[in-house]
Amino acid sequence: MADEAGYLDRILTIELGRCTEAAAIAASTMIGRGDKEGADQAAVTALRNALNQLSIDGTVVIGEGERDEAPMLYIGEKVGRGGPKVDIALDPLEGTTLTAKAMANSLAVVAMAQGGTLLHSPDVYMQKIACGPGYPKGTIDLDAPTEDNIAALAKAKGVDPSEITLCVLDRPRHDHIIEAARKMNARVFLISDGDVAGIFHTTEPRTGIDLYVGSGGAPEGVLAAAALRCVGGQMQGRLLFRNDDERARAERAGITDLDRKYDLMDLASGDVMFAATGVTDGSMLKGVRWEGKRVHTSTLVMRSKTGTVRYIDATSQRPDR
Repeated sequence: MADEAGYLDRILTIELGRCTEAAAIAASTMIGRGDKEGADQAAVTALRNALNQLSIDGTVVIGEGERDEAPMLYIGEKVGRGGPKVDIALDPLEGTTLTAKAMANSLAVVAMAQGGTLLHSPDVYMQKIACGPGYPKGTIDLDAPTEDNIAALAKAKGVDPSEITLCVLDRPRHDHIIEAARKMNARVFLISDGDVAGIFHTTEPRTGIDLYVGSGGAPEGVLAAAALRCVGGQMQGRLLFRNDDERARAERAGITDLDRKYDLMDLASGDVMFAATGVTDGSMLKGVRWEGKRVHTSTLVMRSKTGTVRYIDATSQRPDR
């Protein structure tokens, strides 16, 4: 077990970051070209190739889809050359539309943990709430009104509610959240896509984001939980089902309590590693930059066991493209 833990640490510091770098570099060739499917495909291919170079017995538990289709890193796909069993959660390109439109905060993201320790979430929606580290346990509650969560977080932070910034996806379904926040005179930071970034930005004070609220993809919720596990923070989520087919998907994934409220440890309980590389410029990471025969990347790698956070600015030889 000690040897496995040591190997996973090396993945955190070197290999996992290299995997997201490869995906980000590939996706960056499609920035601003209006082709989100092409950008996603470039990232998927590069990430799959990179993961298959690792000495792991990896299973994708959060991926691009639930069917075995060649273009996707699908749920259940095996990756790696053999080694310790690990769960892998990934989004080769978080923010396909952001990349296609050359907008901020698109990322390549991967999380990894011992086998069986990441929630095997179906591809459905999830109601989510999250905040960064440093607050008493139970400060936020998924079932509490938005106003109460803003007030509780403000009290824990020692500020007026007007100094709290709430991040939320800009969707009609969130109008009631936005209205409630503005009644509290809190700031509202709207994002068009990318709720993995929206959640883990709560961990970094320089982003100015204190709280994330709203519904988005459940797989993205597991990825975000992996990031929070590495640095602390609080998160709760509940799966949302629109029809019987989605409920059946959950049951096939082994989920029997469809109304369960998950906390952070339920979503990502093992020794978690997380890596993200910027594709376009963002609040925490710079995007990929091409200069002659060199390419520059900005990567964040983290591990829950040690609480280590590393920012890696790398320059490498320009790959063929």
